[in-house]
Amino acid sequence: MKKTLYGIPNCDTVKKARTWLAEHEQPFDFHDFKKQGLERATVAAWLEELDWEVLVNRKGTTWRKLPDERRAAIVDKASALELMLEQPSIVKRPVLAGAGKLSVGFSDAQYRQIFSL
Repeated sequence: MKKTLYGIPNCDTVKKARTWLAEHEQPFDFHDFKKQGLERATVAAWLEELDWEVLVNRKGTTWRKLPDERRAAIVDKASALELMLEQPSIVKRPVLAGAGKLSVGFSDAQYRQIFSL
């Protein structure tokens, strides 16, 4: 299955993941979700596999800039889905799809395990 790395190019963690994949000769497509957006079906599929709290980055600037009422309204999969579609940069990065189980974030150890290296 084709691997897709979702993220934004100026994110340091995404840069590390892209470098790691290239250095370990793991072909992948990069999906810049700030420029290309996110499709409802894609995010809904992610939410079937992972808890919304794993996907929503509540430590980032985008979350902190949300009004208190908006943050308080994110309480379940449905509300998280709408927020991720409205503001893709709220998604914890990177998201790696197509390499087995959906993966969020990056570390050398994590990717070594995913790719059995």
